[in-house]
Amino acid sequence: MSWSYKRLWIMLIERDMKRTEMKQAAGISTSALAHLGKGEPVTMDVLGKICSAMNCRIEDIVEYIPDEPKSE
Repeated sequence: MSWSYKRLWIMLIERDMKRTEMKQAAGISTSALAHLGKGEPVTMDVLGKICSAMNCRIEDIVEYIPDEPKSE
């Protein structure tokens, strides 16, 4: 399983906002921002802070991508 934060990055571009500006507005750590940048999972608390700062819903910033089924 993997996570895509592409929607978040698109939102930042549309709002002419830098990642560091979003980090400060949401009050998240540099480590959390690094995880987001690598498409790694972050806590719901981090996602909630981003949603609050960006005035959006969680599905506006993150997408779950299931693993491809393994063929035998």
